[in-house]
Formats: sequence, structure tokens, C-alpha cells
Amino acid sequence: MSDFIIGGLASVGTILFTNPLEVIKTRLQLQGELAVRGTYDVRYRGIVHAFVTVIKNDGWTGLQKGLVPAMYFQFTINSIRLGMYNAAVNRQWTRTKDGGESFGLGLFWGAAGGAVGAYCASPFLMIKTQLQSQAAKNVAVGYQHHHTGMFNAMKQIYLSGGLAALWRGSIASIPRASIGSGAQIATFGKTKSMLREHNLVVQPTLNSMCAAFLAGCVVTLAITPPDVISTRLYNQGLDANGKGLLYSGWWDCFFKIAQSEGLYGLYKGFWASYLRFAPHSVLLLVFFDELLALKQKYQMRHKTVNKA
Repeated sequence: MSDFIIGGLASVGTILFTNPLEVIKTRLQLQGELAVRGTYDVRYRGIVHAFVTVIKNDGWTGLQKGLVPAMYFQFTINSIRLGMYNAAVNRQWTRTKDGGESFGLGLFWGAAGGAVGAYCASPFLMIKTQLQSQAAKNVAVGYQHHHTGMFNAMKQIYLSGGLAALWRGSIASIPRASIGSGAQIATFGKTKSMLREHNLVVQPTLNSMCAAFLAGCVVTLAITPPDVISTRLYNQGLDANGKGLLYSGWWDCFFKIAQSEGLYGLYKGFWASYLRFAPHSVLLLVFFDELLALKQKYQMRHKTVNKA
């Protein structure tokens, strides 16, 4: 159980630094929704311009929109996925027959933990997305929900569609989390092992940082298309029957984006995602490793005291 809590705490510490980039990424992903490139008003012309625009129109606090549900989301999903992965590592379920670290098994356990965590944390991801998309009218992109905070959003969503409404789009979040989590954790574990085996980087913290940086690069390439789809599905408005105004599901969203916006549409916000995911991956995985190391030191000290 402690490994699950450590995974959650590591992510909460990380999101404080990376949430502004998450706000920028969300705005860029919603800009020009289902419109051919060059036919819509560009409110955010790149990352730097987006930062300036958000601060100018929403103030500095605009960069931390959705922070509370983001922290709940990160704690929930990462406590589950990192806890499951570390449990698998401790039981040697990620090892090959010859004792080496298996990329495939790491990918499997990372993806499995990501899928379970994503489903459990889905309400927080939806609310985070909707709060981060809210903006002043002259720079608004995507459907504009009118929530005053996380608990107000929960209340509005629940009253409009019951408990099931809080898990709307949860199935769509599973591919995003499975691909991202699997790619991140498998790359992290295999890279750490390779760096140690070849005596390239053996100092524990530096070893974790190098492996986490590469994992962040890989996860950005893998996760951006499903992340765009997830953002669109969570943020879309609903009709009187509770059905999406633009998309009926994951594949419908994928094909509509591909048809109207092309490959560019599926990779909208890529650089913001990279600047968000790469440091997020480094901070999260390094925090996780450091907290595990502190736990192990405490356990060793506790055993020594008991023996004495």
C-alpha cells in the first residue's frame, strides 16, 4: 500500500510545476476544432504567445486553472499505475528468464496500471480539462463550460446526468493512459537497467533523471494523438439527451479530426505536450525513486533498531 501512496505523492509534487503547460496544451488542442487549417481565427500562436495571452486575459492565476482536479487526477492515476508497476517489479514479473529487465513486460504492467488508474481518475481529468478550457470570451477556444471550481463542476455534472455522467469519456481516456503509461514506464525501467549495465550512468539519482528524460521524449510521441482525442471528448458540449454535440466516441473523434484537420490536428499542442511531459516525466519518476529510497532507508533503520 505504501508504494501506491508514494506514487501518488510523487505526482502531486510534480503537477505544481507542470500545470501551466497543461493549460497551454489544452488551449492549443482545442483551437480550430474540426476546422481546416488556415480557416479559423488563431487565438494562440505558439507556446510563448499562449503564455502571454493567458496572463494578459486571465491573469497569472489563469496558468494554474484546473490545478485542484489535476492534483486529484495525478494522485489517483499515479498511485495506481506506479504502485502496480513497482509491485510487479518487486515480484520480478517484469524480468526475463535470464533475469534481465523486459521491455515488453514493463510495457504490459505500465499499460495495465495506466488503464486501471485512468478509469478510476476519469472524473478529475474531465473536470480539469473543462476548467482549463474556460477563458475570456475574446480568447476562448472549444466549448465553454461554466464551472466555478472542482466541486461546483462535480455538482453540475452530477445533476445533469447522474453518477454515470462523471465517468463520461472514461473509456476514451484508457487508450491515452495505457499508451502513455506503458511507453513511459517500460522505457524508464529498461533505460535505467541499460545505463547501469554498461556503466554509463550509475549514480542513482542521475541514472533516474537520464532514464526519465528519455521516457518523457518517448511518451510525448506516443501520447499526443490520444491526448488530443481525450481533450476533445471531455470538453465537448452535450445535447438535451446527454449526447456529445460533436463526437459520439473515440473512433468517431479520431476520424473527424483526421478528415478535417489532418495529421496536424492529431498532433496539435505537441511542443507544449513535450515541454509538459518531458519535465513531468523526469520529476515524477525521480520523485518516485527518491521516495522509494527513503522508504527503504527507513525500513532498514527500523530493522536495525529492532535487532538492537
